[in-house]
Amino acid sequence: MPRALTLRSKGLRSLRSCLGALVGLGLVVDQAGAQPPDPLTQTVGPALPSPAVTGPNLPLPPTEGEAELTLSAALAGTGQPLRNGLAWRIYDDRAGTEKPVIVSRSGDAAPSFRLAPGAYIATVTYGYASASKRITMAGTPTSEQVRVSAGALKLSGAVGDQKIAPGQLAFSIFVPIGTNSEGRLVRSGVKVGEVVRLPEGTYHVVSNYGESNAIQRADLKIENGKITDATLNHRAATMTLKLVSAPGAEAFAGTAFSVLTPGGDTIREAIGAFPSVTLAEGDYVLIARHDGQVFTREFKVESGLDRDVEVIAKKS
Repeated sequence: MPRALTLRSKGLRSLRSCLGALVGLGLVVDQAGAQPPDPLTQTVGPALPSPAVTGPNLPLPPTEGEAELTLSAALAGTGQPLRNGLAWRIYDDRAGTEKPVIVSRSGDAAPSFRLAPGAYIATVTYGYASASKRITMAGTPTSEQVRVSAGALKLSGAVGDQKIAPGQLAFSIFVPIGTNSEGRLVRSGVKVGEVVRLPEGTYHVVSNYGESNAIQRADLKIENGKITDATLNHRAATMTLKLVSAPGAEAFAGTAFSVLTPGGDTIREAIGAFPSVTLAEGDYVLIARHDGQVFTREFKVESGLDRDVEVIAKKS
């Protein structure tokens, strides 16, 4: 082989050897340049949540500037302390708000409230009477008394000298408006002997004796610090209705009764052998219906005279 070709072949083999060495060197340098993982920071597996830090449930520290407001209530004029039946509300009296916001309540006779500096309205309700007072808190303990103009009403009923049983009476209390004596209802279903606390003023009371037309009315004045004890006198009586074949005979069961005025207005209807109805004194017509037949009679109610009213079932 010519010498030139031999030299060229040897040069190519040397070049290939150098290139291989360079490649090998690059691989060694690349592996050596990679930083090994830090065992302190290396994450093994999925990340774990950080544990929550908990502590004891301690009360929140008081707001800076808060102070104690102590309240009490008394009757206006007499100054007599009110010790029960009170309901207190504290409103935040902020300027620019359409409606005051309730910030605290209490049913105690002399409650205490912790309030931040600012303007407030203290309102107390005593039955149907109420009063309010504007209070400014400035970071110091404060005591205030609210005066309430109120009295009370206690009701009962009688016929002549005889008291009416409590279960047979019910009262309604109204505030007159203009010429309307029953302008605004204050309370209905008031029971005998119940004490109703009211603002001082004049009230219209309606007493219902029984479930018919025995009604009595009165205008009563409530004075501050006093209980008005009123007895409404009814002129009425209780009638026991019967349909009989002869005076004093046994009453027919299942009889339908209607009590009418002489003008034909129905006052009361009842069904039974001998139902009882309480009626205002006056003249009435009694209609009894039994087995398709109709029987009538007239009768008179005299105040305080309870009695039987018999309809004789005469065959036509």
